[in-house]
Amino acid sequence: MGVVLPVLFALFAALSNALATVLQRRAALTVPQSDGFRFGLVLDLLRRPVWLGGILAVIAAGVGQAAALATGALALVQPLFVLELPLALLIASLVARQRLPGALWLAVAGVVAGLGVALVAASPAGNRTDVPPERWVVALVACAVVVAVLAVAGLRRPPGRVRAGCLGAATAVCYALTAALMKSAVHVLDDGGVGAFLTTWETYAFGVSGICALLLLEHAMQGGPLVASQPALTLGDASVSVALGVVLYEEHLRSGWWLLPQLLGIALICAGVLSLARAGRTRRDAR
Repeated sequence: MGVVLPVLFALFAALSNALATVLQRRAALTVPQSDGFRFGLVLDLLRRPVWLGGILAVIAAGVGQAAALATGALALVQPLFVLELPLALLIASLVARQRLPGALWLAVAGVVAGLGVALVAASPAGNRTDVPPERWVVALVACAVVVAVLAVAGLRRPPGRVRAGCLGAATAVCYALTAALMKSAVHVLDDGGVGAFLTTWETYAFGVSGICALLLLEHAMQGGPLVASQPALTLGDASVSVALGVVLYEEHLRSGWWLLPQLLGIALICAGVLSLARAGRTRRDAR
């Protein structure tokens, strides 16, 4: 049960996030675009019931993610969110009442198979509950700098692939940092109860990081094609999360010859994600 529970919780969260992505994108495309970062974008979206439905799905995903992180390693849980893209495409097809062609099913199979191979080969282990303050300082500063650079670079470009890719990558870093902070806060809740949870800095830090991720995500969705933003978001979240799991929580991945199947799995995931993102753009342009 040490692996089953976090995997089940993570899969529920990935499904909820996929539904949220479909609903939020439909809403984001109905409001005026902006050339820069605009906080008023959220106010416009609040008037869209579809977007509010997406927020409810985000909340459900957050609960599932918290449960997964409380019971499993960050390097195990977060890579499972790679499944959001194929799940989002499947949900979007159901909403549009369109069948997925065989090539897309093959891409979905590639993502699922690649993820399975990579995780089995890596076998993430470790569930440390405390992180030294100095490690948090380094991680927070590094993530903040990377997000700022990517966001500024993206917002300076006109709508298109570069803008969407930069904002998607910035969102990915925020998502990964949010998960790392959430893991720590959930363990505080488990050990010290609600009072400790409400007084620990990690609780408010992951709230701030999550809000930043939400704002960046909405701008990434408006900023350009899915083929640019979604791979950066999907692959970036998994990669940064694994790095944070190793650096902050001292989680362990298998090395040696196990690196070969890990690389094979990652290659399958990348190929599948890129194919699905291109398909998402093509199907949207056709409507």
